Amino acid sequence: MRFSSRKDGETGMSVKEAMLYESLPEMKVRCNLCARRCLIPEGKLGFCRVRKNNGGKLYSLVYGKACAANVDPIEKKPLFHFHPGSAVFSIATVGCNFRCRFCDNWAISQEEKIVGSALPPEEIIRLARKSGSHGISYTYTEPTIFFEYAYDTARLAHEQGLFNTFVTNGYLTCEAVVTIAPYLDAATVDFKGGADPVFYRDFSAVPDVKPIFDALTEMKRQKIHVEITNLVIPKIGDSLERIKELSIWIRDNLGSDVPVHFIRFHPDFDILDLPATPTKTLEQAREIALKEGLNYVYLGNVPGHAGENTYCSNCHETLIERFGFQITRWNLASENVCPRCGQKAAIIGQRETSGAWYSTII
Repeated sequence: MRFSSRKDGETGMSVKEAMLYESLPEMKVRCNLCARRCLIPEGKLGFCRVRKNNGGKLYSLVYGKACAANVDPIEKKPLFHFHPGSAVFSIATVGCNFRCRFCDNWAISQEEKIVGSALPPEEIIRLARKSGSHGISYTYTEPTIFFEYAYDTARLAHEQGLFNTFVTNGYLTCEAVVTIAPYLDAATVDFKGGADPVFYRDFSAVPDVKPIFDALTEMKRQKIHVEITNLVIPKIGDSLERIKELSIWIRDNLGSDVPVHFIRFHPDFDILDLPATPTKTLEQAREIALKEGLNYVYLGNVPGHAGENTYCSNCHETLIERFGFQITRWNLASENVCPRCGQKAAIIGQRETSGAWYSTII
C-alpha cells in the first residue's frame, strides 16, 4: 500500500497522507483512526496535534520522525506471555490522543511542536536486526496517532521475520484494529483508574471509555495477543470496586488466561502531590482479580515482589521468576508445560535467549 506525501505549506516539513479518513463538504475531513473521530476544518489539526487537514486531505505530520528509539526487554512493555526474554526495538513520535495529567512520558506525548529525528521504516528494520532485536514495539506515546508510520514499519518487519507489538491506550477504532491486524502480533492495552469513566474524563480528557472495550473485543476477534495493564493511582484511581468490574469484564469477554498487570503509580507531570501507590493496594487489586477467575495477574513497578512471577493456573507451581524486567528463573518444561502437573501455560513462544544490547538509539 502506498500513500502520497507532500510538503506542509505552513511548516515546510514533509508529510504523509493519512489512512482512515473521509473527505467532507467545505474541505473538512473526518479522521476515523481513533475513537474521537475528529471533524477537522481545512488548515487545522486533530486533537492529537499531529494530523492536519491540508487542502481537504488529511496528513500525518510525524511520519518517519522518531522522537525516541530504544532497544528494550519485552517485559518492559509489559508483555510477560509473548516471547518472554526477547528484545524489542521500540519507537515513538510526539503526540497523543489523551491528555493524562499523570503521564510519565509527557515531555513527548504532550509536545506541541513536531520534533524528531529522521528514521524511515527501512532504517528501523535495519537497526532492529543489527541490534539483535526479535521484534518492533510501537510505544512510549500512543501508536494510534503515528499509525501510518507503524503500519509501513510493521509490514516490513513481518517480511524480515520480526514481530510487532503496540503499547496503546486502546482508544482506536475497530477499523484501525482491522487494518493493522495482519501485521500486529501483540498489544498491551493500558487502562487507568479501573476504567472509571469519570476518572477518564477528569484526568485524561477522554469523553467515553466504551471504545476501548470495543477495540479489545475486535483485537480478540483478530487473534491479536493481548495483555492488560491498569494504572492504580492513590485516592483518585484506586477503586477496588472498579478493579473488580474490570476483572470480570476481562474474564467474560477476553478470557481467564489474558494476563493483567496492576501498575504502581509514581508522581509525575501535573500530579505531584500524591504518593506512590501503596504495595498493599496493589496486592488487594491482585487478590480481587484472582478471585474473579483471572489466571495470570501481576504487579508492576515493584521489583522483587512475588507478584512479578508467573504461577501455574492449576497447581500454583512457580513457573517464571522475575526481578523487574529480567527473568531470573525459568521453570517450564518443553512446550511451556508446568513441570509439576503438566498444565500448559498460556504463553506464546519459548523463552528467547537474547544477545541484544539494550540501549538508547534516539
